[in-house]
Amino acid sequence: MNKQSAIRESLVSRTAAMGLMFVLAIYFLLPIYFLIVAATKAQGDLASTFGLAFANFNLFENLDTLFGRSDGIFAQWALNSVIYSVLGAAVGTLICAVCGYALAKFRFRGREFLFSVILGGILVPSTALALPLFLLFSATGLVNTYLAVFLPSIVSPFGVYLARVFTNAAVPDELLESARLDGAGEFRTFFSVAFKLLTPSLVTIFLFQFVSIWNNFFLPMVMLQNESLFPITLGLYQWNGQTARISLLQQSVITGSLVSIVPLIIVFILLQRYWRTGLAAGSLK
Repeated sequence: MNKQSAIRESLVSRTAAMGLMFVLAIYFLLPIYFLIVAATKAQGDLASTFGLAFANFNLFENLDTLFGRSDGIFAQWALNSVIYSVLGAAVGTLICAVCGYALAKFRFRGREFLFSVILGGILVPSTALALPLFLLFSATGLVNTYLAVFLPSIVSPFGVYLARVFTNAAVPDELLESARLDGAGEFRTFFSVAFKLLTPSLVTIFLFQFVSIWNNFFLPMVMLQNESLFPITLGLYQWNGQTARISLLQQSVITGSLVSIVPLIIVFILLQRYWRTGLAAGSLK
C-alpha cells in the first residue's frame, strides 16, 4: 500500500510539475507569438483584426519598409548593436577570465576583500551608475561616441564571479604547476592551458554579456544624442515615441522588434552546446 501511495504521489507530482512548466512556457512564448503575428500584418490590420490571429501576410513588405525608412537608419542601428554586443562581450569575457583566474589561482593580501567588493558590485543596479558615468565621460570628451557605450559594457562583476567559480572547478592546480615547471610564464600558462580548459565555461559568460549589452537601453539613452550611433533598442524607442504623430511607424516598430530578437536566438542556438557545458561545470563547484 505504501508503495502504491508513493507511486501515486510521484505521478501526481510529475503531472503537476509538467502542468506548471506548460503554463509557464505559454506565458513566456505568447508575447513572441503575438510579435510574430503582428509583424506579418499590414498597418491597417493591426487594429481591425484579432491580435493573436493571422491576417494577410505582409511580412516582406514590412521588412522592406523597415529597412528603407529614413535612408536605411535601422540597418545602421542593427550594425551598431552588433558592434557594441559582439566586441563588448568578447573583450568583457576576456577581462572576466583574466580577473577570475587571478582571484582563483593567485594568493595575495586582500584577495578576499577584493572579491567581496566585486560581489558588492553585482548588487549595484546599472541605472544607478549611468549619471556618474555620464559626468565622467563628459569630462573626458567621450560622450556621444562609440566608446561611451562600449567601455562601460566590458565591465561585468558578475562575469568575474562566474570566471572565478569556473576556474576553481575546471583548472587543476597540478596542471598549472606542471606548465610552470616546463618554463611557461604566467601569461603563457593562462592562454595555453587555463584558457583552453575554460573555453566552454567562458561561452556562458559571453552569452550573459552579449544579451546584457544587446538589450541595454538606459546607458545609450544617457550617453548618445547622434542618431547614427543608436543601438536597436534606443532607435525603436525613438520611433515608438513618434507613433502618435506618424502612425505608420507603429508597424515598423513591431517589425523591428521582431528583427531585434533574431540575433539573440541565432547566438543561443549556435553556442548552446558550449553554454550547457559551462553551466554544468559551474554547478559542480
